[in-house]
Amino acid sequence: MIGAGAAGLSAAAELGRAGRSVLVLEARDRVGGRCWTVREPGIPLPVELGAEFIHGEAKVTHALLRQAGASAVDSARVQLTLEKGRLRPVDGFAEAKRAVEGISLEKDVSFADLLKRRRLSRATKTMAGLMVEGFDAADPKLASARAIADEWGGAEMGASQPRPGCGYGELLAWLAGSLDPRVKLRLQCVVREVSWRRGRVEVRGAFLGKPFAVRARQAIVTLPVGVLQAGSVRFRPALRQKNDALRKLVSGPVVKLALRFDSAFWEERHPQVSFFHSPGDFFPTFWNQLPRHAPYLIAWAGGPKADAHFGRPPGEVVRRALTTLERLFGKRAAVESRLQNARVQDWRADPFARGAYSYVRVGGVGAREALAAPLAGTLHFAGEATDTGQSGTVAGALESGRRAARELLAGPLKTKD
Repeated sequence: MIGAGAAGLSAAAELGRAGRSVLVLEARDRVGGRCWTVREPGIPLPVELGAEFIHGEAKVTHALLRQAGASAVDSARVQLTLEKGRLRPVDGFAEAKRAVEGISLEKDVSFADLLKRRRLSRATKTMAGLMVEGFDAADPKLASARAIADEWGGAEMGASQPRPGCGYGELLAWLAGSLDPRVKLRLQCVVREVSWRRGRVEVRGAFLGKPFAVRARQAIVTLPVGVLQAGSVRFRPALRQKNDALRKLVSGPVVKLALRFDSAFWEERHPQVSFFHSPGDFFPTFWNQLPRHAPYLIAWAGGPKADAHFGRPPGEVVRRALTTLERLFGKRAAVESRLQNARVQDWRADPFARGAYSYVRVGGVGAREALAAPLAGTLHFAGEATDTGQSGTVAGALESGRRAARELLAGPLKTKD
């Protein structure tokens, strides 16, 4: 197993229950991958630097929470957006659904082109663009309008988005700790090369800086799509069968900040509001933990807005966020003097992620299925980018791990090499 994120741990749990011996190799010094929960001194709530919300029905996520003895906590949904210097009510999800309502595309186009063609209010177009960049971490000029419309047109779009009460990182740490004894987990193990042929896999890399090599009959690869595209892990022979799928998928960039203040000062004037938007700024979206109370805000930039921060010093990135908060709440809020700590996570800059989650390019229908397909009954593939029902989510990653494990357990497949 390559990777101990949600997909890798889910696959390992499935294989362990089936009595298989499994070695899970993870490059980081922790499990969870793009789920990363940290704790702030004096704050009882988890701080999420990666995945945070439970999207859609997510049966597999809720089942895992029950197994861990944990629960989901509903999130508040009231939103305000900055327009002509004033905050006004908005429902971003409703605006997004309105932007794709009733469309029929004979030929796929970019989401940006779709918005140009549609007779919509400026407010709807602005919020739809904000949603495709923020919610999908996508560039509207690259993203498939057909894929976005399929996603946003569903009943789940705009439904409740609770959070794991314990945090995703702790939930996946529990899953790792509950694995069957036949499943071995090795952290700080950076995979560099995968040599394979039917019925045989050899993985090479470095464990704590020292070379290692392990062999197996089959392997499940849960590397993020951005890592596969970057080629930082070499496959011998190369994964030619996956090239077309990888060209049709994009690893969406996200920069996420956890900003701790001396108090939740925004609640004084906006006690019921959980999301604040400023569409034209470097950080167009902020949210808090309502209905739970904590003195920190999350600043979020996805898609092109995230790219604008790439390579910038953390201090400059934080100042950009504070500048936006000053516009949202006014100079009297004195946001900079209230700041106590700032955590900055740029997922595109993370060498073991190279992006937050995937989206489909124009004309990319079928890419996820192609990426998920096993090779020679030997290499199996999992991760949110390979899931067709809940892609881009933790639930999709968990479900993809289960699917890949079951394919492996079903035995060698008659596939073309």
